[in-house]
Amino acid sequence: MIQIFFKSLLIGYSGAMMPGPLLTYTVDKSIKSGPVTGVLISIGHSLLELVIVILLLSGAGIFLGTEAAQMVIGFLGGIVLVYFGINMIKDAYQNNISINIDAKTKKESRNLIAGGIIVSVSNPYFLFWWAIVGLGLLLSAYTSFGIIGVILFYSGHILSDISWYSIISVLVSRTRKFINQKVYRIVIAILGACLSGFGISFIADSVKLFINLV
Repeated sequence: MIQIFFKSLLIGYSGAMMPGPLLTYTVDKSIKSGPVTGVLISIGHSLLELVIVILLLSGAGIFLGTEAAQMVIGFLGGIVLVYFGINMIKDAYQNNISINIDAKTKKESRNLIAGGIIVSVSNPYFLFWWAIVGLGLLLSAYTSFGIIGVILFYSGHILSDISWYSIISVLVSRTRKFINQKVYRIVIAILGACLSGFGISFIADSVKLFINLV
């Protein structure tokens, strides 16, 4: 039974460590808001994954795996990521950003949790992974040990996300003390360009799917 937990943990790390929108978003927010950022963003990400697990067990995996669903999710998600990225670049250019050394407020915490949800759901490959790979692992865990297997699978998976993004957040937040304002603005602009790049690639893939469907 414990094998399900560790298998899910290792597979989760393989996905979490890959560069992507959520990692880019975490780095950006960690520079601004400190070491707790990774935990808060991961909580939002994990809440979304809990909803997906429930949906998959309810049979939604068949829909999420279709090309039509991937096309719609990719296009809308791409727009969201491009919007986030452009705002980051604009704020860097206009010098409307600052490194927040102060303690977290409840509003900031809610914003980071919501951000973890929005950035995650904006990534079509995140949903595609769950519809294809995640569904198979989930069903295997459920077939072997029922709801206990599902809990072990989910626990291992979210632990990989929380631990990895927390490590990233702590490392990034420690270096922010040594970043001057000009370098900081350049970093934010580069991260914004990366986030926009991810969004553009998602939109492009969605257009290709649309052409193929037509």
